[in-house]
Amino acid sequence: MQKPPAGRAWQRMLSGRRLDLLDPSPLDVEIEDIALGLSRVARWNGQTTGAHGLSVAQHSLLVLDILEATVSRPSRELRRAALLHDASEFVTADLITPFKRVIGDSYKAVEVRVQEAAHLRFGLPARLPQDWTLAIKRADGDAAFLEAVALAGFTEAEARRVFRYRRTRRAGELVPWPAEEARCRFLDRFEQLRS
Repeated sequence: MQKPPAGRAWQRMLSGRRLDLLDPSPLDVEIEDIALGLSRVARWNGQTTGAHGLSVAQHSLLVLDILEATVSRPSRELRRAALLHDASEFVTADLITPFKRVIGDSYKAVEVRVQEAAHLRFGLPARLPQDWTLAIKRADGDAAFLEAVALAGFTEAEARRVFRYRRTRRAGELVPWPAEEARCRFLDRFEQLRS
């Protein structure tokens, strides 16, 4: 196995790929690596109820479900973008928003580069159209509200102060899945949106 050049920030994946975090190539992004990583990264820093943490993979599926329920006839590409909206977290992890603010722009720059590489790898524009971004952000906010109330100990009133929210389903319906279930479900939905 070839040794990566010194002075670069590389992440080795179980697929054998090496992702350069400073200059990620779409050719080094594999859906299996994304699904595995996201299924093992906990939302809310793991501070949720239940036997399992809520994984970013399960959150991504929830965002996709909400987008499909709230956007009239979303294209397959928009739906794929919704599923992959946190793809960068397979290497950057899911940092809570207040911590991202403390870290500053360096984290965000890496996150954006990895996200753009993932988009290109799976047939999406590196930077999504504004209307897609807004639809995904809205669904992401709705998902965060539901997660906060159902799993993270927020009251509805607290969550309403923190998140913009349009009610799409009852908050009590969320039950975190084991990592392997989240990984498999994520891959299944990705395959449905690919063909």
